Amino acid sequence: MSFIQYLKDTRGELHHVAWPTQVQTIVYTILVVLVSIFVALYLGLFDFHFTTGLARFLNVLPQENPITITQQPISDSPFVVEQVSTTTTQ
Repeated sequence: MSFIQYLKDTRGELHHVAWPTQVQTIVYTILVVLVSIFVALYLGLFDFHFTTGLARFLNVLPQENPITITQQPISDSPFVVEQVSTTTTQ
């Protein structure tokens, strides 16, 4: 089948499509915009309440850090690599 025949068949099939009227297109577009805004507001409100609740919950938790980190002397470690000073003489 040639490319020209493909284009003719495609054009013929497009004549069988039930295209919406201008009024239907406008109504559907407005409907999609309104539903999108509603979903965005719903998700934004849910996110706001979730993050606010989580922040309040985290503020209730104790603020002290139970883990204490102490620094050990480096010289006691068997894995210490001694630093070699690199000086050049001229």
